[in-house]
Amino acid sequence: MTTTFITGANRSLGYETARRLIDAGHTVLVGARDPERGQAAADELGARFVQIDVTDDGSVAAAAADVAAREGGIDVLINNAGVNEPHIPADQLTATHAGGVLEVNVVGIVRVTHAFLPLLRKSANPVIVNVSSGMGSFAATHDPARVESKPVAPLYTASKAAVTMLTTQYAKAWTDVKVNAADPGYTATDFNGHSGPQTVIEGTDAIVELATIGPDGPTGTFRDRHGAVAW
Repeated sequence: MTTTFITGANRSLGYETARRLIDAGHTVLVGARDPERGQAAADELGARFVQIDVTDDGSVAAAAADVAAREGGIDVLINNAGVNEPHIPADQLTATHAGGVLEVNVVGIVRVTHAFLPLLRKSANPVIVNVSSGMGSFAATHDPARVESKPVAPLYTASKAAVTMLTTQYAKAWTDVKVNAADPGYTATDFNGHSGPQTVIEGTDAIVELATIGPDGPTGTFRDRHGAVAW
């Protein structure tokens, strides 16, 4: 049975991804920062909760140790935890704001991946899915026909561009692990005040697809529910 660990899995895309993978037969570990919300989500899903704060070295190390002791290893890591930037004019954004966004969206992925990589390498088919965004695509954000070209979000877009590049570099570095990035698309979630036109099922299509690839599956790709995403 495939064991999957998902960060930020107590709500929205993370929760729906967990639900769908459980339905597909995965053993899912619900990672979340808030113990009360995380445990409630895990109970609803029929999953195991693992407390993890992706911004804290000790928390991430403890989570990896917990999984090592209980499950022994994992097959799939989904780096889903993320934050948006403050909804303020660009000229009011500070280095403190930047640090907060990058610490979760980029450094958090490095921190979690580093801690869980030894557990992944115990799998015959180790897979990492990093939840990126078309908002980090130069092609999408410069195409007037795309919704991604409308918002001005310097920190979030920069962080997601970094996530996609980090993904491809990890894929180059680790030939024994498949590492891909998923673009959920503009989906109605708590993240955007439920303003997106897509459902959470549609928003998790690419994540679930990449989380369920076989040994001959792709690596180093950036995909949404329709296929490859231009950079």
